[in-house]
Amino acid sequence: MQTKVMGIVNVTPDSFSDGGQFYRPEQAIARAMNMIDEGADIIDLGGESTKPGTVPIGWEEEWRRIEPVLRGLSPHVSGTVPISVDTYHPETAERATGLGANIINCVYPEPILDMFRICAKSGAELVVPAKTLGTVPTEIAGTVPIYLDPMIGFGTTREEDLALLRSVPELAKKGRVLIGASRKRIVKKLTGEKVTGRNVGGNLGIAVWCAMHGASVVRVHDVRETVQALKVVSALSGE
Repeated sequence: MQTKVMGIVNVTPDSFSDGGQFYRPEQAIARAMNMIDEGADIIDLGGESTKPGTVPIGWEEEWRRIEPVLRGLSPHVSGTVPISVDTYHPETAERATGLGANIINCVYPEPILDMFRICAKSGAELVVPAKTLGTVPTEIAGTVPIYLDPMIGFGTTREEDLALLRSVPELAKKGRVLIGASRKRIVKKLTGEKVTGRNVGGNLGIAVWCAMHGASVVRVHDVRETVQALKVVSALSGE
């Protein structure tokens, strides 16, 4: 089992599960370093919440939040742990890759062509919504290594999220799959637990199932627990 664990660091005041906890640069950097100690293979920095009902912010504010964290973190992890930046703003992506970001995690299809251009220029990898597969011209798509994200919890119902998760085995045949279901509504709906922090078992269930069915990356908040679960499953699988 070669599934990597991507640790989420939200540099925002309003994310749905940990908004404000790591808003200051020193808090976010410390959180990222802790996740690396816990076994994270990749760190994903986000400067804008994408929870339902959130008012979008401009790239300038997003970059103001991310830049000091990226600048402070890069010297500690350069060449060892890739840094991903979660953004749909090409302006942020260009600046982030210029400061050493290794992956751009873009959750919306509209700026994908710009993101391909930026990543091709910098050598960064790109996370794209799985539904964009086949819509990008071959000559462009072939310039950048990509991950396919089925986009759990983005305006979807419980049944639609379940269908997206069940699509992982087939999607994994088409490319590298990244799953970001951690602490989303689908977990609460499946477990019946409404309190954030008490449904770690549900999050682990999704992460392990996706890993066993071909996901290349699971994007999670609970790094230590996910790493431990994947190690056990990997050992039991004889890998």
